[in-house]
Amino acid sequence: MSMASMSSAIFFITISLLVSSLLSATIVEDLNNLRPPPDFNTTIFNNCLNNPSLKYCNSSPMDLNEIFKSTIVASHLCNESKNPNCVETFPKIDLRNRPKITPLYLSFNFFWKYCPLTIMSIDLSNNSLKGIFPSDVLLCNQIQNLDLSFNHFSGDIPLLNFSYLSNLTNLNLSYNHFSELKISDSNLFQRFNSSSFIHSGLLPSHQNYTIKTIILLVGFPLFVVLSVGCLGWLCFARPDFLPRVLNRNHKFTTWMLKAATDGFLKKNLVMKNVGVSIYKGVLRDGTKVKIEIYRDNVSRENLRKFVEECKILVQMRHKNLVQVLGWCSNRRMRSLVTEWTDGENIELWLAGSAPSWKHRLKILIGVVESMFYMQEQWPQVGYDLSTSSVLLSDHLEPLISRFKIGDRRSNYTANYIYKFGLLLLEMIANRRPSEEFERGEAGFIEYIRMHYPGNLRVVIDERMKLTENTFDQAKLGIGLGLMCTDQKAGKIPSLDEIYHMIVKVYRSCLVFTSENYKGSHSHGNAGQGHKGIQLR
Repeated sequence: MSMASMSSAIFFITISLLVSSLLSATIVEDLNNLRPPPDFNTTIFNNCLNNPSLKYCNSSPMDLNEIFKSTIVASHLCNESKNPNCVETFPKIDLRNRPKITPLYLSFNFFWKYCPLTIMSIDLSNNSLKGIFPSDVLLCNQIQNLDLSFNHFSGDIPLLNFSYLSNLTNLNLSYNHFSELKISDSNLFQRFNSSSFIHSGLLPSHQNYTIKTIILLVGFPLFVVLSVGCLGWLCFARPDFLPRVLNRNHKFTTWMLKAATDGFLKKNLVMKNVGVSIYKGVLRDGTKVKIEIYRDNVSRENLRKFVEECKILVQMRHKNLVQVLGWCSNRRMRSLVTEWTDGENIELWLAGSAPSWKHRLKILIGVVESMFYMQEQWPQVGYDLSTSSVLLSDHLEPLISRFKIGDRRSNYTANYIYKFGLLLLEMIANRRPSEEFERGEAGFIEYIRMHYPGNLRVVIDERMKLTENTFDQAKLGIGLGLMCTDQKAGKIPSLDEIYHMIVKVYRSCLVFTSENYKGSHSHGNAGQGHKGIQLR
């Protein structure tokens, strides 16, 4: 035996004598308190001179305390592994079924850092060890066998560290709980067969694979069916949830109308007659609407005609027409959806607010403008022109609200001229022909003619408080109304003539109003206290 070997042997024997007393106390505390003997540095130097491949020989800087502790642990591990000659050889660490001491030795990272080169096998199986993979063990990169089976290790395994174990031929990680890896992702699975990873968690289990396959084969088609079903329901029931591009323009569904009216709640019911209900609703985009619902069974042909009529109505655009937004059509319920107007109709407006002559003229101009639009753009569309059907917007703009498709007659123009004349006379007189006269419209017109032109003070609405000039304007208005309603005369004014006459009177009224306003302020400044004409 060489001098280096003898020194090493003497050293290891000395250390062995210390082990029994070392383990009787708290090993960690004792290791921290131990210091290398005086000649330890010389022993290490001689060992490295004899065998430069020793791990501590290549460490820089060389930590003598760590090397000393590692040597003590190595000596004890040699005994624990029941090796016959712990001084000459140390081929295997065998801590199988040693759950009380195995975690302790795993914690000595300085040992694994300087583990003896003679160790070729490490067996830590069947210890119920928990936690992550003990990566320090792989610092003994000369090993040929590693067994960590029958433990409770979890998490990922250090694949990169395994690449340095070129001598490793036998590996057993079975019966652990590592994170699943794809075989194709690492060459570790190509070096060892599947018996190295039985129930390790690294390989997909057959049961998990079966479950995933069932989920894929059953769940995915089910997901597709549900998705298609939901999309179909949205398309046919609630297209207002879809992007605007996918919406069916102007076509409403029963579901959409239910949502707009909170399920047709009674509080949203505005009016109900035989076969017709009118609701106030709010669309999903916040638009307030009026929904006219016709609950009657119609033939397929009549339903088709209704839809064709609605397709025409939604195209009409004018500031003096109530905008038709769309329709809903099925055999049991037909609906027409229009914009909502908070204003009242002309009949209620005349009765309640006592509007001025100027404001009445402005309403008449809007009505004539809408008549022009309908005559030129939509001659096939009929409309109702009466004080009860013409609504007023928030800005006191007249809005024709009732339409009828395909009601064109031979005397189309004359009929609407007559209706306008009657509307004009009603607005000047503020009378209700159907309620106040036995013969209705005919009786009302006859009543006006009886007092025209000499006794019109009786006819004209006295609440307007007309001046001499505005009275003459109202007189011209009555004359125009009588001309429009005189169907027997054979000569009625055209829409163009009516429009220019009404506009001329309105502008004249504005001039008189301005002059009276200036005169009132002038007298007031002079201290005379004169009150001008009140225009409402």
